[in-house]
Amino acid sequence: MKINKKIIKELTEYLNEFNLTELEYSDKDYKIKVSKNSLPGNYSVEKETAQHAKVENKISSQGKEVTSPIIGTAYLAPEPGGKKFVDLGKKIKKGDTIIIVEAMKTMNHIPSPFDGTIKEICVEDGQPVEFGQKIATVD
Repeated sequence: MKINKKIIKELTEYLNEFNLTELEYSDKDYKIKVSKNSLPGNYSVEKETAQHAKVENKISSQGKEVTSPIIGTAYLAPEPGGKKFVDLGKKIKKGDTIIIVEAMKTMNHIPSPFDGTIKEICVEDGQPVEFGQKIATVD
């Protein structure tokens, strides 16, 4: 597979423009991760197939874990002061929005992959979240 240098260059420019330390881009066939070291001008690029990039929602004895598919800022309501998407004990269906994760000024609704009841909410409103971080538990 040929590496698309244009995409890597654009991602590197975004790192500088938005003062980021890491950025990922993926499509159905591959994922490109560009990260910047603390020294100016030092970058690293990682590539992996899309099948390895997926976040796996885990099932444990404490319930089913819902994890963040992206890095960003978590919001529990659609607007400041608005009604939260979910509360502890609320019954939800597969596809219902649990939280929003904002990444690069884009609001990404994170749906529940399971039917059930919200047992635990693991993030605070406005908290940064990482890729794969547990955001909620559904029982």
